[in-house]
Amino acid sequence: MIDSDGYRPNVGLIICNPAGKLLWAKRVGQDAWQFPQGGIQRHESPEAAMLRELNEEVGLEPSDVSVLARTSSWLRYRLPAHLVRQRAAPVCIGQKQLWFLLKLVGDSGRIRFDRGHKAEFEAVRWIDYWTAADEVVAFKQEVYRLALGELESTYRQLLAQAAEDSGGV
Repeated sequence: MIDSDGYRPNVGLIICNPAGKLLWAKRVGQDAWQFPQGGIQRHESPEAAMLRELNEEVGLEPSDVSVLARTSSWLRYRLPAHLVRQRAAPVCIGQKQLWFLLKLVGDSGRIRFDRGHKAEFEAVRWIDYWTAADEVVAFKQEVYRLALGELESTYRQLLAQAAEDSGGV
């Protein structure tokens, strides 16, 4: 499903563990890391797409996470020219994304890569909040900065609440 401007609707998942680190996933067979993300299917809500992608890409169930926030509007990135499939109809020039900030409430040991029709990731690691914006492939860096920037206040509130709950504040 491509919109009239050539963008594919998509959801991005920023999953935070109890220590405040973010799930960073390694693409199969590549030295490329990113947040889980995936397309929104026809007649599917962004929330339903997010839960489906959560399961397909990292094997987690809705009960494993708490949804904390979502970006208020679509964030877009363009694909580099060499990645645009010019013979496809319609031509997809990039993605428009709604980003979700999720808190992992289940066991991280439940993360697995065999739930989708084909595994997209082969490993995860937990990173600091802003690391992703520097480590992701260059054409996605700006959209990552925008998503992280918009969701940062909710993330900071989560950290403050965790510190308070543990007696650290």
